[in-house]
Amino acid sequence: MFPPFTLRYARLPERFYAHFEPVPVRDPHLVAFNRSLAEALGFDLAAFNTEEAAVWFSGNVVPHGAEPLSQAYAGHQFGGFVPQLGDGRAVLLGEVTDHEGRLRDIQLKGAGRTPFSRGGDGRSPLGPVLREYLVSEAMHAMGIPSTRALAAVTTGERVMRGIPEPGAILTRVASSHIRVGTFQYFAARGDSEGVRELADHVIERHYPELHSKLESQPDGERYLGLLEAVQKRQAALIARWMGVGFIHGVMNTDNTSISGETIDFGPCAFMEQYDPKMVFSSIDEGGRYAYANQPSIAQWNLARLAETLLPLIDEDGDKAVELATELLQRFPEQYESEWLAVMRAKLGLASEKPGDKALIEALLAAMHRGRADFTLTFRSLSDTAENTQAEATLIALFERPDEITAWLEEWRERLAQEPRGDGDRERQMKLANPAFIPRNHRVQQALTAAMDENDFGPFETLLQIVTHPFDDQPGREEFTLPAEPTERVFRTFCGT
Repeated sequence: MFPPFTLRYARLPERFYAHFEPVPVRDPHLVAFNRSLAEALGFDLAAFNTEEAAVWFSGNVVPHGAEPLSQAYAGHQFGGFVPQLGDGRAVLLGEVTDHEGRLRDIQLKGAGRTPFSRGGDGRSPLGPVLREYLVSEAMHAMGIPSTRALAAVTTGERVMRGIPEPGAILTRVASSHIRVGTFQYFAARGDSEGVRELADHVIERHYPELHSKLESQPDGERYLGLLEAVQKRQAALIARWMGVGFIHGVMNTDNTSISGETIDFGPCAFMEQYDPKMVFSSIDEGGRYAYANQPSIAQWNLARLAETLLPLIDEDGDKAVELATELLQRFPEQYESEWLAVMRAKLGLASEKPGDKALIEALLAAMHRGRADFTLTFRSLSDTAENTQAEATLIALFERPDEITAWLEEWRERLAQEPRGDGDRERQMKLANPAFIPRNHRVQQALTAAMDENDFGPFETLLQIVTHPFDDQPGREEFTLPAEPTERVFRTFCGT
């Protein structure tokens, strides 16, 4: 059933990981399977059998050619450095090559206590598994780089998270699971050769444009180029998060992917009422990872990556710091360029004008003061692109309608400077402004039905909806609406 494995990470030195076999579970049942992703990865779907799949995706049987391991990494968690974290409940089976020739990790998450579990049980409750499945697939459907969900399996066992909860295992697919914290793990040990080997592995796997220059580039330029390439991808990624109101919740360095994908969907959430200070994570008491802080936190995390690469950038420590600092100081400009591109698309602006940033910020300020829903505002704005009568629906979203009314006049003046026809503008805007997101209360309803009643119908319905985020879906308009006061979810939780 599984496609052939390659074992690139397993062929790195053994200090990069710990060999670990998944711990068998009592009674695995497949509750979700991503057939389109499986097909793209080269799975033999003609031989697909639900019961056998449950055995494979639970880890009860290790597929032929896999060499299971748990990766070592460190990380800054809420600003405090932990020199050893690692995969406390995850097992990398190996990599496969998809139909586009890309190498993809296949990992079981919740597969048992590993050498890095730090006293944890190595398991996952069903709720966080389904949350990650929903949100990661929604992110992918919105065109945002993300790890993906291949399968979810219930274990027939309970895990304790304050109360007993049904256990589950997620099969996760990623370009890789290498993090900023992976580099920190070796740097913290003074293992400069480990940092170099990891950097060369990352360049070969994720940044082949740098790999092609290995012979012609001095070493220092190569590793500074790696930092620059990671920085560009992070700037683009965070800008896309901001464009859909996504709040990651735990932007620790061990949750910052070197490949530029969104990784680890613990206490994440999508904002409804626009508020730049919005926080959902139950453990983010100080608001470190609030919505508006995400760009600056990304820069902070990149600085931690830069620290690990300094010995590779230049033998002269002061010179290395100077080069890395100069590069990091360009992040705000890079991020703003990416963010403006995202927001211009949401406003139907194909050209660039000096006043665009002020126009965007004025809309966000009006949304904040008017307590308007982030997703509905932009989707409704798309409807007004060629139909001024639709403005009434948009204005009704604001508690202070006078502000959005004034802004709409400025926007129309700006649209008049655009060459694109109105019909094309509305279509393009709707491709930038999703109608459907995994709204927190809908996610919670789906998780509650699955956990409490063993009813996966709401999960399956919501998954189908959020994986077609830009489509008008007649009969499903209720899924576009924010929560009623009694349905609001103010706190989200990690599964550990």
